[in-house]
Amino acid sequence: MLKTAVALAAACACACLANASQAQTEPGAATELPELTNTATRGDRRVDEVPATVSVFKPAAGARDLRELLKNEVDLAVRAPNPRFGLASTTAGRAGNEGLNIRGLEGNQVLVLVDGIRAPQSFSFGPFTTGRLGLLNLEGAQQLEVLRGPASTQFGSDGLAGALALRTLRASDLLRPGKDVALRAQASGYSGDDGVGLNLAGAWRGGAWDWLLQGATRRSHELANQGTVGGDGVNRTEPDPLDRERHTLLGKAGLALSGQQRLELTLEGVRQRDRYDMLSARNATTLDLRADDESRRWRSSLAWTLDDPNAAWLQQASVQLYHQDSRIAQFAAEDRTTTDRVRDNHYDETLTGLAAQGQIGWGAQRVTLGLDASRNQVSGVRDGVTPAAGETFPAKPFPDTDYRLVGAFVQGEFTQGDWQLVPALRYERFSLKPSASGYSAPIVNLRDSAVTPRLGLLWQAAPGLTSYAQWARGFKAPTPAQVNNGFANPVQNYETIGNPDLKAERADSIELGLRGAWGGWRWQMAAFDNRYDDFISQEIVSGGAPGSKIVFKSINLDEARIRGVEVRLNGQIDRQWRLGLAYARAHGSAERNGVRWPLDTVEPTKASASLRQQLPAWHWEATMLRASGKQPSRIFAANPFVPAGYTVLDLAAGWQITPVWSLSARIDNVTDRKYWRWTDVRGLTTASAALDAYTAPGRQFGLVLQAQL
Repeated sequence: MLKTAVALAAACACACLANASQAQTEPGAATELPELTNTATRGDRRVDEVPATVSVFKPAAGARDLRELLKNEVDLAVRAPNPRFGLASTTAGRAGNEGLNIRGLEGNQVLVLVDGIRAPQSFSFGPFTTGRLGLLNLEGAQQLEVLRGPASTQFGSDGLAGALALRTLRASDLLRPGKDVALRAQASGYSGDDGVGLNLAGAWRGGAWDWLLQGATRRSHELANQGTVGGDGVNRTEPDPLDRERHTLLGKAGLALSGQQRLELTLEGVRQRDRYDMLSARNATTLDLRADDESRRWRSSLAWTLDDPNAAWLQQASVQLYHQDSRIAQFAAEDRTTTDRVRDNHYDETLTGLAAQGQIGWGAQRVTLGLDASRNQVSGVRDGVTPAAGETFPAKPFPDTDYRLVGAFVQGEFTQGDWQLVPALRYERFSLKPSASGYSAPIVNLRDSAVTPRLGLLWQAAPGLTSYAQWARGFKAPTPAQVNNGFANPVQNYETIGNPDLKAERADSIELGLRGAWGGWRWQMAAFDNRYDDFISQEIVSGGAPGSKIVFKSINLDEARIRGVEVRLNGQIDRQWRLGLAYARAHGSAERNGVRWPLDTVEPTKASASLRQQLPAWHWEATMLRASGKQPSRIFAANPFVPAGYTVLDLAAGWQITPVWSLSARIDNVTDRKYWRWTDVRGLTTASAALDAYTAPGRQFGLVLQAQL
């Protein structure tokens, strides 16, 4: 693995040096400036000046979801198989975009932030399962950042594997210099799901005030795959029919209190409704199954910011108060030859919080201090008609829980000559206080604290050449459902019980990297070694003998380890042409009681290449992604379905028709390759029915027309 990465890094460096002189001498050659990140240090800093790997993305016009936006990233993946579920059995695909996989971990182990506010967590209880990423407002996003490695020092719990931070539009993102009004309209279409969308945004400025209003709507159907068998039943491989409506709304009002201070009020809403006709679930006893799911999130926040780089001591400061309500409702009705069944499940979070920080600077040195406090009221209900034997409705999958986090951090950024030192330390305390109201099983309280240090070091070895190292610790507090997942079924003779001794999951991460910049070229090589302790898993803790009750409980596993390397190269070949290369490879394993097994969540080796030509009025780009087949020896599941490796080619083009109007088009999977993404087939066996139902879409087309004034 290391030999391959070193060889690729050497090739990147040679290509960079060979073309650097040409790029420097080309008059007017474009040079891409490094992006700024706020996630890595909670203060603006160039991505090539942080001791970690950070990527910055600008949401593409017409992008359906996060999975589509990140589809060609070699070390990121979004699990979202085509929906194929039953009323009380399988759950595949019902959670939508379930979560972001960063270097082998995913779900609630990745922190997700929207303007610094935590997104709702994912939740699963039998056939009731929810995702995390469907409630993001990509239509109203200005920038996304992905930080690899623990983010607990910056943000506290949940940043075990890394963080995804989304920043929504501001009025200043649309307003041009000297203009007080700006409008933007986008109309999009995509053949893969027969979807059409409209996205409108406007900004106004008057005196000390500015306003922004954005709204989007999209209607679509099931996402195409390469299955060819229709009809009803388990052998169906074509996607089940789906009608989807998605609406987003974002409003902001800003007031400049002075040249350095600003007050901003934000209102944001996301609502999505999915209606399914599950033809694949029909059989001799199930005549019909239809589902109607609705997800929504509403957020309000008030933020004060200070930005005065010339101040003697306090150069930056911010305080944000916020409130967020979210609900995921899943309804399913089953027409049966015996007794009909209905399931009506809800998962709700009500989050209120405060985030404050300040930055003191002198010369090339600065210190950042911050405080975060939040209260999340989490609840869930399982209801319906004709419950399973031994159950009664309504029932709570876990007790209503008051989930609180309070944390404080300090971080320094010190420069001495060619060296930069970035130490940081955070203390966080969490508590889960469940309510016994409406909950019959025993409940347990849980409270604990964590100290998460981080130490980063950068050394500019030569002009355009920087090495870095980072050691960081992370933690993830248990969720209410993991602490108090109480449930009993006396007919089937099993139950789940709470665990008052459950510990937080913890991470210990080391990353070493080397970056180079020469002319219009930039490259980076990173190697990481992440160790994790106390993974939480629901296991059988007693019973199993004939006639004995089986008892399930969430417990801490021993340890896990993920290691890998990543290499990236981006550069300007000449005035028109730009090249990008990337490679990522990782291995992971877990251990319990001396027994070690591979982690299935680690993605197979991937490499990508992109070539772009930019002309004054138009551009085109070709992107190729190569994913290796997962090796059976690195899969824990018994008799797994192991898809072959694949290569996918995508093409995109854009035309600036006039200063106002622009048109962009794309062709996905140009060669119409039939393939399976590992993240979507994880857990399937060779005996699984209708494997073609999990294939990725074949050749598809997208079109976006935009007007900007």
